[in-house]
Amino acid sequence: MIKVRARPVDLSRRLYWLLGLLCLGAGGLLARALDIQVIRKEFYQSQGDKRYLREVAVPAYRGAILDRNGEPLAISTPVVSIWANPKELQREHLTLLATQLGLPVDSLRQRVTQFSDRGFVYLKRQMSPQSAEAVLALNMPGVYAQREFRRFYPAGEVVAHVLGFTNIDDIGQEGAELAFNNWLAGKPGKKSVMQDRKGQRIADVAELKTAEPGQDLVLSIDRRIQYLAYRELKNAVLELNASSGSLVMIDVPTGEILAMVNQPSYNPNAHVRDAGSNLRNRAVTDVYEPGSVMKTFTIAAALESGQFKPSTPIDTGPGRMQLANYNIGDTHNYGLTDVSGVLMHSSNVGAAKIALQLSSEQMSDALRRFGFAQISGSGFPGESPGYLPDASRWRETEKATVGYGYGLSVTPLQIAAAYAAVGNHGRMRAPSFVKNSNNPDAAVIDPSVAAELMLMLESVTSSQGTGQLARVSNYRIAGKTGTARKASAQGYQARYVGTFAGLAPASNPRIACVVVINDPVGHAYTGGAISAPVFSKVTRGALRLLNVTPDAPMSEGVIDQITPEMLDATAEAVADPVLR
Repeated sequence: MIKVRARPVDLSRRLYWLLGLLCLGAGGLLARALDIQVIRKEFYQSQGDKRYLREVAVPAYRGAILDRNGEPLAISTPVVSIWANPKELQREHLTLLATQLGLPVDSLRQRVTQFSDRGFVYLKRQMSPQSAEAVLALNMPGVYAQREFRRFYPAGEVVAHVLGFTNIDDIGQEGAELAFNNWLAGKPGKKSVMQDRKGQRIADVAELKTAEPGQDLVLSIDRRIQYLAYRELKNAVLELNASSGSLVMIDVPTGEILAMVNQPSYNPNAHVRDAGSNLRNRAVTDVYEPGSVMKTFTIAAALESGQFKPSTPIDTGPGRMQLANYNIGDTHNYGLTDVSGVLMHSSNVGAAKIALQLSSEQMSDALRRFGFAQISGSGFPGESPGYLPDASRWRETEKATVGYGYGLSVTPLQIAAAYAAVGNHGRMRAPSFVKNSNNPDAAVIDPSVAAELMLMLESVTSSQGTGQLARVSNYRIAGKTGTARKASAQGYQARYVGTFAGLAPASNPRIACVVVINDPVGHAYTGGAISAPVFSKVTRGALRLLNVTPDAPMSEGVIDQITPEMLDATAEAVADPVLR
């Protein structure tokens, strides 16, 4: 038998190899630790943060809109929007979730399926915090909440056309909300939050950027007068079965808009998508042929030319005239009258004869200085400039018809601003929606001409004038009626628009107010019959609310005719530098 002798094991060598391997492993671990914690620390930290840290937006509070007395017209309230991650949402929970959200199950299922490849989908926006808390209490995987703000309008449809509204993302869409969106909108902030593997927020880590709230906006609107104007205009439109109406009131010394209402209106707190054409601020965006309210500016051009005085005789007999193939007529034969009588009786024949003795350039220049055929400068979105034909192309018929308010188009706001300029001693300010805005004035006519116009406009509300229903007890009222037929492709129809534009108190005007009513149904359709009464009611309340001292106490506040003594007294008053 052969015996094999085993080789002795070299334990020391194995120990060295084992020690070397251990050292190599330790070195590798040390290198790896150095790589993770020092060399590539930022990379691995960011990778970890991506899994557990999130940057979320912090919504900014939108500035409030206030009326001139500090009363809130638009405010933001906190709400909660529920959203989901479709990849985490369990489909068997959809029925319960839909019930809690108040949504149809099929609609919710379709929405989740539609966005199943995304990590975010809104389920319901702008819920009350209490309702949202009930949804979150279900503890459903993949269902989360997001804090937002929702706009609320305390006055509802009363101030809707002035304020406009915001969309679901709190961005202004119409009116002041749109015009001043950059001022009102805040700047959203950012913060870092920690989430678990299910996406549930565990804790706020750090504020990365502080949310900056928007700035409050103080409008020139007086909510009390706005309510009054809205009520009276709505009553008139309903009683007359009219299609629409507008009212604008301006503070004469400053040009600030005290009230602006339209009918029909809409509720900005409801679904405005259903409002349709009611969203339009007709007082600013809609134009129309105004009719006789424009005779004031025809006569302003006539007085300014030096060819006419208030007492200059005008023969309007026999109450009609033929011009080319065009018939111009009055409701009555006023015979031989004067310039004041033309305005008081609202004679189309008299206005046409005055216009024909002026040059087209004189007429056009006067109208443009009063702000027609151009944006008023109010800054309101969608404002229309109106239309005035190029004077170089006027024939006699165009000049005559423009003289009594046809052949051009204007907005109610433009008329109110122009009458305010007459009441402001011939100086015009751009109408403003913002209280105490920098709003310099500019001369459009001589103060003496403005004073003569004021006296003639007072005669319109006399017992012989067309605007008797615009009277306000204890105050002198100056104004002008206007009635115009509506044009169509087939010519002028038996559809009317009635206007009254007035100033009060006439001795030192504080407010200018224009009322326009479209398509009244029935026998009453003239501006003196349908618009003047609304002017009277709203102006009476506004003068009281503004604490304006009566200038004709214990009387109806009207004059029946203009005397030479009145004109002399007016000339002396205009010479007073305080009034100028």
